[in-house]
Amino acid sequence: MKTSDTVMGVTAIGGAAVIWGFSPVFYNALSHVPPLDVLAHRLIWSLVLFGFVLVVQGRLRAVRDAMGTGRTFGLMLLASVLVAVNWAIFIWAVQVGQTTQSSLGYYIYPLVAILLGRVLFAERLSTAQWVAVALVTGAVLVLVLGLGSVPTTALALAISFSLYGVVKKYISAGPVVSVTAEVMLMSPLAFALLWHSWHSGGAVFGGDATSAVLLILSGPVTAVPLILFSYGSKRLAMSTVGLLLYLNPTLQFSVAVFLFGELFTSWHMAAFALIWTALAIYSVSGLRQDRAARRALRAAPVSGTAV
Repeated sequence: MKTSDTVMGVTAIGGAAVIWGFSPVFYNALSHVPPLDVLAHRLIWSLVLFGFVLVVQGRLRAVRDAMGTGRTFGLMLLASVLVAVNWAIFIWAVQVGQTTQSSLGYYIYPLVAILLGRVLFAERLSTAQWVAVALVTGAVLVLVLGLGSVPTTALALAISFSLYGVVKKYISAGPVVSVTAEVMLMSPLAFALLWHSWHSGGAVFGGDATSAVLLILSGPVTAVPLILFSYGSKRLAMSTVGLLLYLNPTLQFSVAVFLFGELFTSWHMAAFALIWTALAIYSVSGLRQDRAARRALRAAPVSGTAV
C-alpha cells in the first residue's frame, strides 16, 4: 500500500473519530428539542446528503438494489431499526447528562462485538481477548457495586451497535449505499415523528433560527464522518482503524467530564482504568495478529503458470 494512501486513510479515520468525539457538544446545543425530534431531523437530513452524494456518483440505483426483497430487505430493515435505536439512545444520553455513559458504551463496544462473534459465529478468541473481555466485565461489575445501578445506557449503546455490526455482516452493499438505504427505510418514521410533534403544538424546527440551522446540520454531522470512515477503512488495516477509533470515546469522555462537568467518582475511575487496560491488551494483541498475518502473506510462495 502506498504511503500516501496510508496517510489519507489515517487522516480520514482520525477526522471521523474527532467529529464523533465532539458530537456531544453539537447535540447538547439541541437539549431543548425532544430527542425523537432530533433523531427525525438526523435521519431526514442525512438522507438528503447521502442521496446527493450518490446522485453525484451516479450510484443512486444501487440503493434500490441494496434493499432487495425478502430476506435481504428484512436484514436491511433490521439494520435500520438498530442504527436508529443507537442514535436515539446517544442523543437522549447527551441531553440528560449521561455523556460519560455514552463514552463508556463506545469503549466497551469492540469487546462486546468480540463476545458476540464468539457466541454467534463460533469465532476463536485468543487468551488476550478473553482477558480483555473479563476486564470489561469486571468494570461493569465495579459500576454496579459502587454506584448501585447497572450502566444501562452504556450497555444499550454497546449492544445495539454490536448487533448492528452483526446484521451488517450479511449485507453486501457498501457502507454509504447501505446507510442511505437504512435511513430511507426509517424516513417514514422520521416524518411521522415530526408530524406528531407539530400536531401536538411542538416547534418542528426547534422554535428559533439557530435551532433550525443546527437541526439541518445534523445531516452533515451524521453523514460526513460515515463517509470519511468508509474512505479510510478501505486504506488501512482493521487493527489500525480500531486503534484510531478509540479517539472517539476518549474525546466524548473528555467533553463529559471537563466541558459538561458530569459526575466522575472513584468508582468511575476504577471502571475506566479496567476498560483502558482491556483495550490496551486487546489492541496489542490485534497488532501482533495483524503483523503475523502480513509476515505469513509475504512468506507464502507465489503460485501461477508461466506464460
